[in-house]
Amino acid sequence: MDAAVMHSALVIGTGLMGTSVALALRARGVTVHLRDVDPAAARTAAARGAGTERPPSEAVDLAVLAVPPPLVGGVLADVQAEGVARHCTDVASVKAEPQHDAFALGCDMSRYIGGHPMAGASRSGPLTGRADLFEGRMWVLTPTADTGTETLNMVLELVASCGAVPVLMQASAHDRAVALVSHAPHVVASLIAMRLENAGEREVSLAGPGLRDLTRIAEADPALWLDILSANAAVVADLLEELGGDLDRMVVGLRAIAAMDEEKRRGGAEVVEAMLRRGRSGRARISGRHGTRPERFEVVTVMIGDQPGELARLFSDAGRAGVNIEDIHVEHAAGLPAGLVHVSVAPGRTTPLREALHAQGWQER
Repeated sequence: MDAAVMHSALVIGTGLMGTSVALALRARGVTVHLRDVDPAAARTAAARGAGTERPPSEAVDLAVLAVPPPLVGGVLADVQAEGVARHCTDVASVKAEPQHDAFALGCDMSRYIGGHPMAGASRSGPLTGRADLFEGRMWVLTPTADTGTETLNMVLELVASCGAVPVLMQASAHDRAVALVSHAPHVVASLIAMRLENAGEREVSLAGPGLRDLTRIAEADPALWLDILSANAAVVADLLEELGGDLDRMVVGLRAIAAMDEEKRRGGAEVVEAMLRRGRSGRARISGRHGTRPERFEVVTVMIGDQPGELARLFSDAGRAGVNIEDIHVEHAAGLPAGLVHVSVAPGRTTPLREALHAQGWQER
């Protein structure tokens, strides 16, 4: 089969994410149908040109579930039972729990792949949606051993239509990553902002851009974030516990600096400075990276069988070699029970990938 081409889509949930997906697809000429438990939200999104509220007369190419993580499994089961879409994905910010729910509800996992675009805003609702929200952003996909090649290609078409960069990860690895880079920081920002609640007006008036930047994400909808944190609670709790240990060490260092004993002061200063330097080093790892992509990718093409689990085995073999798959496209070979997988990797990573795949019996083309 050639590259998937999307002609129609159903977006379920017309908040920030759903409306932004719909607007991006409409800009590419895709027919988009909108659905929301709140009819007013769907009407608002439709009025902004995101699509039509009319139900599709036949199955659409792709359903995009833009609903909170706890609802993904149930909505997916309903959509598949209704037969309204040939393929399904979601944009929830947690992946393991929805995937587990989908399995438990008996969903057809060959026609579903989890997704999470790494973009957002502090405000929600259809009025905040933007067609360019995902431009240059990472969009994580979490295939399973059952994921069908047609579904993968269709969702890769969605990611490309939104201008995003696909990243393939296991659901559990994704949840650990977003706990570090999104969920725990949101809690910390909220805790800092919480200290301002009872501060005096004169104190708050001194707030500068540093504090505004630090606490900006605390403006987000608490009910939405409760859903997100609940779906990833254990992982976030572990990270916050580690952070608590770091805070304890910082407190000890600062108390030592405040002491009268010169030796204690020097020791405390060393501790505090070392932690500040580590913070600066960590910050340097993300400075300038957001929204960037390599100028080009290098491609390795291998044969793949049609049997279930082959894509997952390929991802696993590449991961064990320490090679991150930046993009992937699958096409069936005409008349054969096999296909070609075109794997895109960062420049300079083709040699270790080829060696690893050859060692695992993959046939390169």
